[in-house]
Amino acid sequence: MKKLPQDLAALMHTTGTLPDIAEKAELLNNLDQVVKQMVSGPVAEQLKVANLRHGTLVIETATAAWAARINFQKPMLLKQLQAETLPMLTAIDVKVNPALAHYRPKATVNTNQLSETAAAHLEALAEHTEGSLGQKLKRLAALASRHRQS
Repeated sequence: MKKLPQDLAALMHTTGTLPDIAEKAELLNNLDQVVKQMVSGPVAEQLKVANLRHGTLVIETATAAWAARINFQKPMLLKQLQAETLPMLTAIDVKVNPALAHYRPKATVNTNQLSETAAAHLEALAEHTEGSLGQKLKRLAALASRHRQS
């Protein structure tokens, strides 16, 4: 006889490894936010709290150059974390993880443009549409023609 699937919420509140993993993931996520607030400048964007084990906080970064900059701030960061968040913290270990460079969201530029035909269709539709929708369609058609001229 097959077991029926269990509700995920029920699994999270039972004893075992899954609740422990979820709790640690939440702790690391919160620590990541706290550390990024404590670190100054662009360094905050280049680090990620990876683990907390045996009183050592493990921080990862994509390059050795960023690791060196974090290492300069490590004594101040350790004292501040001990005072405000983690009194049992004994050390901070900075590791280089080149895979982090691949996960950075890249800004995308919107290059979508309406064709002349689409702008003409929008203009024709706007003439037969009343109210705010008609006005918005007219502005969209005008915007499309303005982008083609520049």
